[in-house]
Amino acid sequence: MFGLLFLILFAPGISEFLCTSSDLEMSYTFCDSTPHAFTFHLTPCSMMNKPVWKAALTWIPRSDIQFLKMVFHVWYDDAKALIWKELLCSGADDEYSVCGTLKGETLVAAFDIKGSRITFPKGNYSVVVQGFSDDSENNMVICLNFTMIVKQDAF
Repeated sequence: MFGLLFLILFAPGISEFLCTSSDLEMSYTFCDSTPHAFTFHLTPCSMMNKPVWKAALTWIPRSDIQFLKMVFHVWYDDAKALIWKELLCSGADDEYSVCGTLKGETLVAAFDIKGSRITFPKGNYSVVVQGFSDDSENNMVICLNFTMIVKQDAF
């Protein structure tokens, strides 16, 4: 049983189901075929009433995290809607717990996502989240493809 659970949680190409509710479905897969030691959880599973999502992350990176640049590519109903880049770790005076994590260490973090700043219209969203250990975006340390289906308009 444990071996099967391990394969489901960490095997590449397998969709990890985050949540489903009357107004939202979310899941993710890895962008590459390399096995990852990574889990992500999100509550509540709703877009209504402008929630603050509680996120929980467990990750064992395959390289040291001294520098970490995140790039978000967002598509809405197959049209590119947004590209957003955020420097999380620069190696000096970093505020995020992921910064300084060494290769093979287990990172466990809980944080809030204030996704309700934007009202998401009904539709299908694809969000590719890439993490790079260099500013030139050549050395990718993680890549996730989130699928979000908003089932009803929030307004």
